[in-house]
Amino acid sequence: MIERSLSPLDRLLVEVGRALETVTVAKPAASQPSPAGDIADPALDARARRHAAGLMRVNHVGEVCAQALYFGQAAVAREAPLRRQMLAAAAEETDHLAWCGERLEELGSRPSLLNPLWYAGAWAIGAGAGLVGDRVSLGFVVETERQVEAHLGEHLEILPDGDARSRAIVARMKDDEARHADHALAAGAIALPAPIPSLMRFASRVMKAVAYRL
Repeated sequence: MIERSLSPLDRLLVEVGRALETVTVAKPAASQPSPAGDIADPALDARARRHAAGLMRVNHVGEVCAQALYFGQAAVAREAPLRRQMLAAAAEETDHLAWCGERLEELGSRPSLLNPLWYAGAWAIGAGAGLVGDRVSLGFVVETERQVEAHLGEHLEILPDGDARSRAIVARMKDDEARHADHALAAGAIALPAPIPSLMRFASRVMKAVAYRL
């Protein structure tokens, strides 16, 4: 397939369009049905419902950031195959975004009010990693997905016991994130220097604490 050459203005408009769609559409169209399927929505008490909503809002923010990260990396990728890999991963993250948005709606809640900020920061990080080099960019994917996989595992432990719908979504997302990391490793990712993963974990903790409430 021959890729059409885009002008700098074309590329800017594409990125603006992607950003607006990601931060303004809480429940985009998904290419796959939600893993929650026909699982009954549990009768949670108010406290459990707020807790589940807070966790799913954090997961929704994580998917906003994943979209931004992949789009930022794709925007500066040197090789067309890597660009296609990043865009394919972003498309799969759109399903995650849709599932989390749908679950938030079912829980009577909303996405984070700070989604534009989360998106902008993650896009800048993705583009910055991509500018360093494609193998570093892939390494960033591996580290990000491993950390996301770990935090989704934590959510499976602390979601309300009866919330099988949220658990089904989180479990499927966890499997998908692990696969994204494996694909990046297979594509030639290199390990990030020691300070970077720690800084990423710190930033993630801040994001989760804020997004749980806002």
